[in-house]
Amino acid sequence: MIAGIIAAVVVVILIIIYISAYNGLIKGRTYVQESWSQIDVQLKRRNDLIPNLIETVKGYSHYEQSTLEKVVGLRNQLVNSSGEDHQKTMAVSDQLSNSLKSIFAVAEAYPDLKANQEYNKLMEELTNTENKIAYSRQLYNSSVASFNLKIQSFPSNIVASIHHFKISEYLQVPEEEKSVPKVSFDK
Repeated sequence: MIAGIIAAVVVVILIIIYISAYNGLIKGRTYVQESWSQIDVQLKRRNDLIPNLIETVKGYSHYEQSTLEKVVGLRNQLVNSSGEDHQKTMAVSDQLSNSLKSIFAVAEAYPDLKANQEYNKLMEELTNTENKIAYSRQLYNSSVASFNLKIQSFPSNIVASIHHFKISEYLQVPEEEKSVPKVSFDK
């Protein structure tokens, strides 16, 4: 009789551990998906700001057409992407961020543009959005780390294997952005 009670208690404890591990994995996967969604929201916000910025800059810089066309092309590519391939989406986003730096530089050549309130407002919103994208990327990688840790840790690794949970990929920084910038004070 006592052996039956002990066996029942052990089974109940194992079921509780199993359910807890499964729910933890579901929670982790949901956090990864939610953090990617936050990146998506910020990318959309940036994509919505870009046409206004382009129109404002166009009025001042007639010969910068190729820079503007590149930004518009990358924005359209980002808008039309499926979002399934996170690495590809972020690669296009990184190219767009780099192209936007060219537009920031255009303002240096046009003092009237720098004085334009609409331009300044758009640039501030775009800068804030870029910062939010960077934060969202950090949150995503943090969520991925936590989720991957659960998938690889005992006993949740057994539950993850049974239910076919897969390790999520981190967002990577492109190699060209890892290089140390050259700073020179030579005249």
